[in-house]
Amino acid sequence: MATNVTSTSIDTDAARADLNPEPTIGKLVSDATSEIKSIVRDEIALAKTEVKADAIKAGIGGGLIATAGLLSLYALGLLFFAGVYALDIVLPLWLSFLIMGVLLLLVAGVLALLAKKSFTTIKGKPELTIRHAQETVDAVKQSAGAGASAADTAPRPGTSTVA
Repeated sequence: MATNVTSTSIDTDAARADLNPEPTIGKLVSDATSEIKSIVRDEIALAKTEVKADAIKAGIGGGLIATAGLLSLYALGLLFFAGVYALDIVLPLWLSFLIMGVLLLLVAGVLALLAKKSFTTIKGKPELTIRHAQETVDAVKQSAGAGASAADTAPRPGTSTVA
């Protein structure tokens, strides 16, 4: 009869263990890793979708602005010739072309200096993105450190917490 009681208590303990299994640290790390991979994969897919839509819009806009720029250059050339022929009324034709050429070189020089000044203000790296990535890494490290210290202080199965 005593054997049946012991067998019943062992069966009850096994049933309790099946109903309330405690995951191991390895299982928790494995789950966390797979969840992080899934989150990163989903974020990348979302970013690709957003970028693709924006890239299509940018391509259309770029084509339109290139066409507008080309037509503007043709019109500008015609206006320069009109200016040369207007100067031809009071000056010889060769002097009119010379004055217009020097004027265009002066404008081009000023624009080049403005471009150089604009390029010197470029930082060259995405500082906000780098800062956000570092904050994410720090948060994950803190979370992992808190989880490890909680796991170290948690009682082990089969040990008593009563002193």
